[in-house]
Amino acid sequence: MTGTGRVAAVPDLADIRLGATTTSATVEEARATDARAMAAVTGALKELGIAAPDIQTANLSLSPAYDYSSNTNPPRLTGYTLTNTLAVTIRDLAIVGRAIDGALLAGATSVDSVAFRVEDSSAGEQQAREQAVADARAKAETLARAAGVAITGIASISESAAPLPYPVFRGEMAKMAMADAPTPVETGVNEISITVVVSYVIE
Repeated sequence: MTGTGRVAAVPDLADIRLGATTTSATVEEARATDARAMAAVTGALKELGIAAPDIQTANLSLSPAYDYSSNTNPPRLTGYTLTNTLAVTIRDLAIVGRAIDGALLAGATSVDSVAFRVEDSSAGEQQAREQAVADARAKAETLARAAGVAITGIASISESAAPLPYPVFRGEMAKMAMADAPTPVETGVNEISITVVVSYVIE
């Protein structure tokens, strides 16, 4: 029998990915411009109380920029594009919107995503696990009574846990919202779901 347990968990952490992309005529210009922007972004985040260990470089890339409009082969090199992306963990959910606004005002050009999660999900998993086993047992007892048999034991139990769904807030919405009011960010709830498959012994 298969049993499922589901528990709603209130997130207590937010993970955001944001960064700056700069295109300039030379590598040095792109590097210097992007470095100034990211220093300002990092400073704005730290001013909100986000600790340095919770700010991590997630992507740093440099690529040539070409002009394909002239239909030349090879295309004309016009400059270089440098992208620097940060992965930021926010432990105070009340400042998520302010962190997005502050980063964009400081020079960030993209907010890729906002994801909410539960730092310690062990208690919720335990509750969901108990519900799943009880659900499987209730189904088994119903079938056993209908079939005129009795459950005498358990032969095996296996478990699978569903990944937590992350509510995601996209960057374009953040850019639109910051013009008139602080960026609204709603944490919602995450669902912890565990499924068990129990093989019962009957007679």
